[in-house]
Amino acid sequence: METVTLTIKNQPGLYLEADSITPDAFAGKKAEEIAALPVYIGREEHRVGDFFDVSGKAGATPTETKIVVNGDLSRVKRIGQQMTGGEVVVNGNADMYVGAWMQGGKITVNGNVDAFAGTGMKNGEIVINGNAGNYLGAAYRGDWRGMQGGKIVVAGNAGSDLGTFMNGGEIVVGGDVDVHVATHAEGGKIIIKGNAKSRLGGQMVEGEIYVFGDIDVMMPGFAYREDVDIEVDGTKGRFALYEGDLGERHRKRKGQMIYGKLYQQIRA
Repeated sequence: METVTLTIKNQPGLYLEADSITPDAFAGKKAEEIAALPVYIGREEHRVGDFFDVSGKAGATPTETKIVVNGDLSRVKRIGQQMTGGEVVVNGNADMYVGAWMQGGKITVNGNVDAFAGTGMKNGEIVINGNAGNYLGAAYRGDWRGMQGGKIVVAGNAGSDLGTFMNGGEIVVGGDVDVHVATHAEGGKIIIKGNAKSRLGGQMVEGEIYVFGDIDVMMPGFAYREDVDIEVDGTKGRFALYEGDLGERHRKRKGQMIYGKLYQQIRA
């Protein structure tokens, strides 16, 4: 695998739209060609090289290409957007839409990310070794297609509206989450190893939520069913199982009504 290294040298005055920072866009290019790729501030077109020092060369295909981005990227949006393969490592904080509509490969962020990371994600892996903003693994505003596949792992906390309209895939949050988890979800798995606030599973049709910590307010549309002994992300424990959202439409499978499932760990 060939490696391209980008090091930010000029911070944009406004936010930089950099959806060209992907293995797909870099594949088959030398450093000078990568530096000439377009990035945008509003409607103004600029070059990657206007903001980054570029070294190395890309592989022949996205799968053979690794991108390392160094520096404070808190004003840089859309890193890894729609990538189909390869690897991106971000050494710093990044702005919105990291890995949005991602279809393959791996992104590692050694810092925090802002909203809409992994929105509409279909496959691949995103690892965030910090905190994540709102709408992680969710649908874009006005759309009903949230995360459909792949995996997102957050070491720290996540914001609100996690997994909205989620249809598949898995999200693991090592810390706490804010309100609105898996709203309108029709599949997928969300694991919260810390605490959750309220509005978990609102209008949820199918899918699974696991909470290791406290839930401030349980949705009234979820009904307790039983205590179960299960293993979740390598941890064995006893969980209280709730089903819902009972106020939402639900389909049948083999004659049985299908509900979303919410598990909360029972601690001694």
